[in-house]
Amino acid sequence: MEAPRPKEKPNPLRAANFCSRLFFWWLNPLFVTGHKRKLEEDDMYKVLAEDSSERVGEELQWYWDKEVQKAKKEARTPHLTKAIILCYWKSYLALGLFTLIEETLKVIQPVFLGKIINYFEFFDPLDTAALNFAYGYAAALSVCTLILAITHHLYFYHVLRAGMKLRVAMCHMIYRKALRLSNTALGKTTTGQIVNLLSNDVNKFDQVTIFLHFLWAGPLQAIAVTVLLWIEIGPSCLAGMAILIILLPLQTCIGRLFSSLRSRTAALTDIRIRTMNEVIAGMRIIKMYAWEKSFSELVSSIRRKEISMVLKSSYLRGLNLASFFVASKITVFMTFMTYVLLGNVISASRVFVAVSLYGAVRLTVTLFFPAAVEKASEAMISIRRIKNFLILDEVSQFNLQLENSNENVLLHVQDLTCYWDKSLEIPTLQQLSFTVRPGELLAVIGPVGAGKSSLLSAVLGELPKVKGLMDVRGRIAYVSQQPWVFPGTVRSNILFGREYEKEKYEKVLKVCALKKDMGLLEDGDLTVIGDHGATLSGGQKARVNLARAVYQDADIYLLDDPLSAVDAEVSRHLFEKCIYQALHQKISILVTHQLQYLHAVNQILILKEGKMVGKGTYSEFLSSGIDFASLLKKNEEVEQSLIPGISTMKLARNRTFSQSSVWSQDSLAQSQKDGAVEQPPTEPLVTALPEESRSEGKINFKIYRKYFAAGANYFVIFILLLLNILAQVAYVLQDWWLSYWSNQQEKLNVTSHGNNGINETRHLDLSLYLGIYAGLTMATVLFGIVRSLLVFTVFVNAGQTLHNKMFQSLLKAPVLFFDRNPIGRILNRFSKDIGHLDDLLPLTILDFIQTLLQIFGVVAVAVAVIPWILIPLVPLCILFIFLRRYFLDTARDIKRLESTTRSPVFSHLSTSLQGLWTIRAFKAEQRFQELFDAHQDLHSEAWFLFLTTSRWFAVRLDAICAIFVIVIAFGSLLLAKTLDAGQVGLALSYAITLMGMFQWGVRQSAEVENLMISVERVMEYTELEKEAPWESNKRPPAEWPSQGVIAFENVNFTYSLDGPLVLRHLSVLIKSKEKEPILFTGTMRKNLDPFNEYTDEELWNVLEEVQLKEAVEELPDKMETQLAESGSNFSVGQRQLVCLARAILKKNQILIIDEATANVDPRTDELIQKTIREKFAQCTVLTIAHRLNTIIDSDKIMVLDAGRLKEYNEPYILLQEKESLFYKMVQQVGKAEAAALIETAKQVYFSKNYPEVIQNGQVTDSSEDAASGLIIYETAL
Repeated sequence: MEAPRPKEKPNPLRAANFCSRLFFWWLNPLFVTGHKRKLEEDDMYKVLAEDSSERVGEELQWYWDKEVQKAKKEARTPHLTKAIILCYWKSYLALGLFTLIEETLKVIQPVFLGKIINYFEFFDPLDTAALNFAYGYAAALSVCTLILAITHHLYFYHVLRAGMKLRVAMCHMIYRKALRLSNTALGKTTTGQIVNLLSNDVNKFDQVTIFLHFLWAGPLQAIAVTVLLWIEIGPSCLAGMAILIILLPLQTCIGRLFSSLRSRTAALTDIRIRTMNEVIAGMRIIKMYAWEKSFSELVSSIRRKEISMVLKSSYLRGLNLASFFVASKITVFMTFMTYVLLGNVISASRVFVAVSLYGAVRLTVTLFFPAAVEKASEAMISIRRIKNFLILDEVSQFNLQLENSNENVLLHVQDLTCYWDKSLEIPTLQQLSFTVRPGELLAVIGPVGAGKSSLLSAVLGELPKVKGLMDVRGRIAYVSQQPWVFPGTVRSNILFGREYEKEKYEKVLKVCALKKDMGLLEDGDLTVIGDHGATLSGGQKARVNLARAVYQDADIYLLDDPLSAVDAEVSRHLFEKCIYQALHQKISILVTHQLQYLHAVNQILILKEGKMVGKGTYSEFLSSGIDFASLLKKNEEVEQSLIPGISTMKLARNRTFSQSSVWSQDSLAQSQKDGAVEQPPTEPLVTALPEESRSEGKINFKIYRKYFAAGANYFVIFILLLLNILAQVAYVLQDWWLSYWSNQQEKLNVTSHGNNGINETRHLDLSLYLGIYAGLTMATVLFGIVRSLLVFTVFVNAGQTLHNKMFQSLLKAPVLFFDRNPIGRILNRFSKDIGHLDDLLPLTILDFIQTLLQIFGVVAVAVAVIPWILIPLVPLCILFIFLRRYFLDTARDIKRLESTTRSPVFSHLSTSLQGLWTIRAFKAEQRFQELFDAHQDLHSEAWFLFLTTSRWFAVRLDAICAIFVIVIAFGSLLLAKTLDAGQVGLALSYAITLMGMFQWGVRQSAEVENLMISVERVMEYTELEKEAPWESNKRPPAEWPSQGVIAFENVNFTYSLDGPLVLRHLSVLIKSKEKEPILFTGTMRKNLDPFNEYTDEELWNVLEEVQLKEAVEELPDKMETQLAESGSNFSVGQRQLVCLARAILKKNQILIIDEATANVDPRTDELIQKTIREKFAQCTVLTIAHRLNTIIDSDKIMVLDAGRLKEYNEPYILLQEKESLFYKMVQQVGKAEAAALIETAKQVYFSKNYPEVIQNGQVTDSSEDAASGLIIYETAL
């Protein structure tokens, strides 16, 4: 819970001067550090105040709130876009000035170019005036180039920062909203969806701000260029512009199609990630039921649909890139074809001015303008999704609690009626009335699904009330049924934002039975709890939850079954010391199934199906004998049937899917005979989670090779290379042919001047020149398109292959892997990394190949024209190589820091959503919001560096290119005698295009490397350690196992190779198949019978057997009702019953019941026990339990302590041993109960061992051979 790191480096941008800001010099110290060593989080600069999450978030929130109010007045839905525009238009408009300067310069540059070429066309060695003018033009060209180099990057830096602000503000608002969602709203959205808003949708804002200004700059520039071209070559220019204009709607059309495909892909991706989330969360169950194959088919079928969409959109992208690649070629071709056919004569200056002007406008019109349209439409979709989220219902802040809590604290409820879901006719709670005053303890009891937890939700304000009165005065503390802990230390989990007061804190630990546990943990209460609380066992989590509430020192305590996760002794301790004593002056409501404590409470409320069936004190109930009997039987039986306590060990697993701790004896006293027993292992099984590995240094070439090989075989890859080279050659030849043509024409012009001074122009053979020109153009277009499509086919295929490999390898990974790695980390590979492989990587690779080949083309042309250009070129290349390596040293680390600082933002969100009620009950929203902002700011620091460092590099690259342009411009003037106008035109116009292109190519090469990190991460998961194969060669016969007898011989067991022993030298007959209440999203039917193996009738029968038939019949679509995420629309008890039903259907020989009845009331418990006895009469049943009454009639009892087998015999025989651990446990529960338990054990023993009394038709062999009911009893002693 602690905010990320306190000490921060001040941001040097604050104090930087004008020059330093222009050239990004203020970053130099960072690069020096990055070159020397690996960058860490502490090297990042503090985020600028105006970029901090809280500031930008609250600003946008203010505009949004205003918009919502306005919309309410005008009775329309609010528009998020309006709020965004109102918030940002001023600052963003100012950036338009940069765009204006830049695009103007791009248009002026070719004019100077034309003047220089002109000098060569009319070259006269004696005319110094013309030469001076030419030098002037060369200088002007150079200045343009330099200014462009600088303004471009300043502009980019500012728009990207604007995008970052918008994204951060959105995230702040999304999180703020998530903390306020009402439960109806939570039903409409899933954690996955909210995380998706935070991970994918907001990223669109980073991109949209870059291009938005081109929506007006594009058309403006096109008009300016048309005017200039008209002056230069007359109306023929319209033919070329027409092509560009035709391309525009075509590209916009492709863009439209593309975004519709994107949204369909996104929907499929959502489904795939949600399925993956459940597969990873339920991995234990999947492995235990051996469902891997079926789930793997499920995921692959979703993935296949997704990939076919991805391929379609990739082909569209390929066409788009190809059209960009060939657009300028076609336009120039059309222009000059028209020009020549109209009878004009080609000249070098005209050709290359036109080529350059088209080059300038081509970028804007064919790339930036469509990108602006596409990104804007994508951003609009995202804004719509975010808006729909932001207008969901919020929880009503109804309990404005008293500041000075001492005066009349009260909880008064009258005729309360509530619905979770209005569409169901039956209210969740009906006509409840009760009053609790300070110093009173109200116990709420009732069967599973009676609405006990719902009652607490109503008091919390989570469950909206329809009618009735609820008066809550005082501060509330809430203990949830499923213990919730957040990443941070144990202490921060208990303090929950309060000041640490040693005395009070120690007292709280004591009453919550946590003292000993703190001693066992490695760093005491400063031990870090990983995601999902992996360091703590279920019982510890439950007690930390309780301690958190007690420490808050609130007025009203709502305790939702806090005793069910602990064993008898601890349960008694918690009730007496904590609930009864520590909270005795408070208002307390205790939901419980532990009826033995009822005599100690002030009043009892009995619920059944949301109605109140009884209210009064213990003695009143006894005398009146209301429907108490059906719930509790008569009193003596109650005493016997309700033995306190339930396991600590296993409950955690069903709740949080995390490995529970290793200590089975996790509780207060250790062993009666201390010293005789070895001390339990003191380090927990999974200490704080290992850091996510950050691969360092360069990406290995092997990774590239494997990636290409995953896409296609070597022959295809060879063809791919060949196509790329051919496309580039055709590309250059087309321009070269124009230059050659104009030179030939010029030679003719010169000769014709010589003839008698008559100036007649002789024409060249038009059909030949134009024919070859047309042929080259066709070739360029064809190769360009084919290569694009092939590249995408290969790389999307590679992504698919790697996804399948990774998923298969994940299914084969041992369970320990899932305990060690938090769900978020595994999911990240499937969402973000696979997303990169599908989406960004193929595009970036293609773009990189294309750009790289063009750069080679430019340099080759320049060298062919002026060979001595190699002299300055070599040092420039060396400088470039050094710069790139120097830059990547730092950039790689920053990119990695950016991805590692991003995960806490997501995990904070999902943790908060899991503990939403607790956070709200404790009024900790503000603190969690601040924490979220702190996580965001940390990510912004990395992102800010990512932006600025890439600009630092780009400015320096463009400087290299500018030098290259200047060298060619002045160099060609110095060598004027030996050069043709056509050659100079070709070299110079190519050099100018190098400006943006070169740095783009280098950026893309770094980007390819960055994206390859995703490939590397995916590959890492394709090579996980495997568990044993699913099917062995030595197959047992089909009807195996026929009996279900199991032998353990001297077994030692640890959860991991280096972990402590959990079982020591165990020799006994047993075997295992855990039942955990894990449900999957999908219908009820799918949960019972995932692979449709049973008829409806069988399913209904089994539901009836586990007392769920009524509950399911009440659902709107009966068995076909969709369960919410992880089955949260059922109570925990009901979920356990569904799992039991699953087991009954499977009809296995061996049944292991792990705490099956921990969260159900005694009556249901009894029914379950009865069902188990009848249904599994012929099976070996192992029960792990803490309620003695559920197990006292078993055939044998096995008592484990610290992983060792202590006792193993029939219950009655164990009870004859006054020294046995089992006898002591039975005595712990109180006299009356103990007597009843011993009586039951006796009856069972006699009816079983004296065959004249044969029970339910079951013949009893010697109990060794058919251990038909073995109990593993984890002791706390």
